[in-house]
Amino acid sequence: MLGLNVGMASSAATPPATVSHGVRLGYAVGSFCTANFTAVPGLLLLYYMTNVLAVPAVLAGLVLFLPKAWDLLVNPLVGRWSDRTSSRWGPRRPWLLAGAAVLPVSFAAMFSGPPLTGVPAAVFVGVAFLFASTGYALYEVPYKAMPAEMTGDYHERTSLLQWRMIFVAVSVALSGVVAPMLAGDSADGYRLMGITFAAILLAAMIGSFLGTARAPFIGRQRSDGTLRSQLAAVRTSRPFLWLLGLSSAQNLAAGVMLAGAPYFAAYVLRDTGATSTLFAALVGPMLVTMPLWVRLARRLDKRGAMILAGSLFLVGASLLIATPILGSLYAHLAVVSIGLGYAGLQLLQFSMLADVIAHDSTVSGERRGGVFTGLWTAVENAVSALGATVYGAVLATGGFISSNPENPVAQPDSAHTAVILGVTLVPALMSLAAVLMTLRYDLTADRLAALADDDTASGGTAPGDTSEAEGTTA
Repeated sequence: MLGLNVGMASSAATPPATVSHGVRLGYAVGSFCTANFTAVPGLLLLYYMTNVLAVPAVLAGLVLFLPKAWDLLVNPLVGRWSDRTSSRWGPRRPWLLAGAAVLPVSFAAMFSGPPLTGVPAAVFVGVAFLFASTGYALYEVPYKAMPAEMTGDYHERTSLLQWRMIFVAVSVALSGVVAPMLAGDSADGYRLMGITFAAILLAAMIGSFLGTARAPFIGRQRSDGTLRSQLAAVRTSRPFLWLLGLSSAQNLAAGVMLAGAPYFAAYVLRDTGATSTLFAALVGPMLVTMPLWVRLARRLDKRGAMILAGSLFLVGASLLIATPILGSLYAHLAVVSIGLGYAGLQLLQFSMLADVIAHDSTVSGERRGGVFTGLWTAVENAVSALGATVYGAVLATGGFISSNPENPVAQPDSAHTAVILGVTLVPALMSLAAVLMTLRYDLTADRLAALADDDTASGGTAPGDTSEAEGTTA
C-alpha cells in the first residue's frame, strides 16, 4: 500500500474558504481522464464489439458490465487505502500516479483490434476492460474525494466543481465527436482511437497530480476502524443513500442513452456521422450553462436545482421519441434539452457528494471520504456499464442482428423499434424515478450550517477547520 507513517500536528490557521484558480484548474484537468474513460467505452465499446468484432449483443453487453461489477469490491478498498494513506503528497495524490501506471495501457489494449471475432474477441476485450477498470479505480476514487477536503464552504464546493464540469464538457465533446471520427467502422480506426485517447488519459492523470500540489487540505484525522465498520457507517447515512439512489437512476438513464447513440444515428437518422453532431448538441449546453447552474444552486438550493435538471433531461428524452416523424433537426433540438439537464446533473451530484462527505466528517470526526467515494464510484461505474447491458438486452429483445463491416445485414422492423425505444422511453422512465428520489434528499445548506454550528459549540472541529497537517517522518 502507498501509506507512510507520519506525525500528526495541529494547525491554528484556518485555510481560506475559496480555492485558488491554479488549484481549480489543476484539479479540473483530471476530468479529461474521468469523463473520457466513462464516455468512450460507454459510447463505442458495445458498437465496436457488435459491429466490428461480431460479438452477439447480449454477450457484448455482459462484457461491458462484468468488469464494473469488480468495482464493487476494489473501489471501497481503494477508498479505504487512500483514507489511511499519509505522505508528503497528502492522502489522495499518490493514488493518482498509481492509476496512471495502469489505465492508459489497458485502455489502448481494449480497442487494439485483435484478429478475433465472436466469443474469443469478447474474452479479450473483457480482460483488457477489467485491467482498465482497476487502473481507473486507483485514480478515480481518491480524485473524487478531494473536493470535500479542499474547502468547508457549501457553495464554494459547487463553484470549485464548476471548473471541473467545463473540462468534462470538453472531454465529452472529444469522446462524442473526435472518438467516433477516428474510429470509423474499422478495426484500424478503433486501434488509432484507442492509442490517441490513452495518451489523453495519461496526460490528464499526470496533470492533475501536478496541478493539485498546492491544494488546501482540511481533512479530519485518519480513521482506524475496519473497512466493514466504515461501510456500515456509510450505510447509515440517509443523505448518502438517497443521493446514491437518485444519482444511480440518472446515470443509468444516461448510460442507456450513451450506448444507444451510435445505433440511433445509424438506424433512425440513417447517418452514422450524426453521432458526433448529437454529442455536440449534448455538450454545447455544458460549456455555456455552468455559471447559470451555480446561480440556480444558490437560489433554489442544490436539491431544487437538481429537480429542475432532472426534469429537463426527462422532457428531452421523451421528446426524442418523435424523431422518425419530425426528422434530424428536431432530434438535435431535443438533445439540447437533454444537454441542459445533463449539465446541471453532472455539476450538482458531485457537489452534493462533497456535502455528504463533509456532513459525515462533522458527525463522526473522522476521515472517511475515500470510503464514501469508493462505494459511490463502484456503484456509479457499475450502473453506467449496466446502461450498455440494458440497451443490449433491449436490442436483443427486438431481434437485432450483429454483424461486421464486411458482412452487413438488414435489420428487422422490430430491431428498429428497439433502437429508438431504448434511447427514449427507457431513459425517460429512469430519469422520472431519479426526480422522485431527489424529493427525499434533505441535506440542504441550512441543515449543514446548523450541524457545523452545533459541532463548534460543543467544542468539536467544524468542517472548515484544519485538524491535520501531513508530512513524512524518517
